[in-house]
Amino acid sequence: MDIRVVGYAHPDAQRLIAEVQQEYVVRYGDIDVTPVDPAEFDAPAGLFAVVYDDRGEPVGTGAWRAREANDVGLADGDAEIKRMYTVPSARGRGLARRMLRFLEEQALAAGRRRMVLETGTEQPEALALYAAEGYLPTRKFGVYREHEQCVCLAKPLPVPAPAPPSDARALSDARAVDDGGVGARMG
Repeated sequence: MDIRVVGYAHPDAQRLIAEVQQEYVVRYGDIDVTPVDPAEFDAPAGLFAVVYDDRGEPVGTGAWRAREANDVGLADGDAEIKRMYTVPSARGRGLARRMLRFLEEQALAAGRRRMVLETGTEQPEALALYAAEGYLPTRKFGVYREHEQCVCLAKPLPVPAPAPPSDARALSDARAVDDGGVGARMG
């Protein structure tokens, strides 16, 4: 499996977006009408990725876009997951889980603090994946927040541990101690 950041307009992304929209029609009776601007998925404020199988065939997508506290249920530093999808023939292989973790890593690296998403009751496999990965119910947001079938979930991203001092700094600190701390005390 190969996850590639390709951008929202990439032909493989567009084909799989069309497929997931048809999946929504089957499950909910209509496409997802959430407003989406393709530029929202450009770095550093987001990304759009495609999963390719061993033959180089696109078999799944996943994306995130930066969100702030400008809508009900959202907070500054949020990254909203969009277009998580795996083609039926590739399901059950852990591709969605790997994509989800990839999105979390990329959002964290971009300074995001929490992942949020909107899914629905007619996607039990998605709900199971998110629950297994630590996502919990959160205040509903988005265009479907008033719908009974809407399920909104969130997961805080881990705060990165401070980097240990570099060898140069550790050496400098050791010299200050050896010099009686003169370098560390001025007065």
